[in-house]
Amino acid sequence: MNILNQITPRFTRFARRPAEGTDESAENGGFTVKPYFEINETPDAWALTVQLPGVTKENLEFTAENERIIISGRRAWPLPAGWTTLYRESVDAPFKLSLEHNNTIDVAKIAAELKEGLLRVSLPKVEAVKPRKVVIS
Repeated sequence: MNILNQITPRFTRFARRPAEGTDESAENGGFTVKPYFEINETPDAWALTVQLPGVTKENLEFTAENERIIISGRRAWPLPAGWTTLYRESVDAPFKLSLEHNNTIDVAKIAAELKEGLLRVSLPKVEAVKPRKVVIS
């Protein structure tokens, strides 16, 4: 074991390996990375923050369906000519984050912004689930 392997932490972030024979397994070499994310709730919306270092808008796909939000893509990290990678904290692999919800998100009003490796998404709640103040007469 070399000295680099002794001093670097061992982290594995491979989310899963897809089932053999599926389109997903053939498409990306057999595994995806699940990016780190955080969800916070306010009375009007949920705020989703996803860490995507090195990802550009062109390599990012965001899909909102009936009961699912899917964020997928691949980091474009070209290795300069003549460089040899000794250690990387993040793997250069396709990523996929799939979140399910119970139709309480107003899909037409979703807003997303990618800036400096952070994807910030506002997931507004539908009017029926927002808290309302009732006037007592």
